[in-house]
Amino acid sequence: MASRTSISRRCGTYEMTPEQRVDWEAGVRSLYDGMVRIVVTPTWAKLIDFETTLPSAVEELIRQRDERQRA
Repeated sequence: MASRTSISRRCGTYEMTPEQRVDWEAGVRSLYDGMVRIVVTPTWAKLIDFETTLPSAVEELIRQRDERQRA
């Protein structure tokens, strides 16, 4: 049996095998030309429920990636 990585969140957990993690990471990396780590100390926070709402910025990145792949 493959090992699983659990990612805890407030309303439950996401579980993925190491192989799924590789595929997920490749999908995320395909949205961007490069990535950096930015550390921010918030003075307030807003909860975005990704199960019901995909942020428009992420939707746009997915659309752009799909267009690049079709070209």
